[in-house]
Amino acid sequence: MKLSGNTVLITGGSSGIGFAFAERFLKSGNTVIVTGRRADVLQHAKEKHPELITYVNDLSIESDRIALLDWVTANYPKVNVLVNNAGIQQRFNILKSDGRNDWSYFNKEITTNIEAPFHLSMLFAPYLADQEEAAIINVTSGLAFTPFAIAPIYSATKAALHSFTISLRHQLSDTSVEVIEVAPPAVSTDLGGAGLHTHGEPLDDFADGIFKGLEEGHQEIGYGTSVARLRMSRNEVDEYATQMYNATKNLIE
Repeated sequence: MKLSGNTVLITGGSSGIGFAFAERFLKSGNTVIVTGRRADVLQHAKEKHPELITYVNDLSIESDRIALLDWVTANYPKVNVLVNNAGIQQRFNILKSDGRNDWSYFNKEITTNIEAPFHLSMLFAPYLADQEEAAIINVTSGLAFTPFAIAPIYSATKAALHSFTISLRHQLSDTSVEVIEVAPPAVSTDLGGAGLHTHGEPLDDFADGIFKGLEEGHQEIGYGTSVARLRMSRNEVDEYATQMYNATKNLIE
């Protein structure tokens, strides 16, 4: 995809991976819109980069997703890149969770990680297909390929988004819309809670690596450990997932 002259919409773009992407798109000469649930975090992002366009909404709510489409296309009709980045990760022990009383808590992970990017892709795809050049970038995870057993819903949602992205790419193959998957490894952000990913890849190094992949025109872009995981055999996946679980199961005991 071209990396300059776009109007880019990034969900969950006020912090973490989304904000790192926003900074690089700005630096490359794009108009960048970022969304998020927390007005204060969006304001902090805008203080760092006054040229950022911010919009507060909750992607777990269907009407908010439709309102986002209407607002963006009315105010920034040249929008041609959608980055589905917003996500939630929850680590839990299934035997100790309360599926009767706490399902709404767990379901929010499904709504944010699956329903929102599926719906936004369907909402924006017809509009983007009318642009001369366009792209949908879905941020999945290395955990789409090698599940992290202590984050079972997160891993499953990212696997679902990976599958959806492949179907979306086929359906849009005769249009101007490129469909790109970014599959991060663990990256040093606050995903899942502060301090949980401090062992991950440095955020700036990761974002630079992903943008190099975009510049080179790749449709699936991994980084660090996720590169090999994109193409693991089933036996390798099982072995890797077992090793990860054995190394981390004490965190939810």
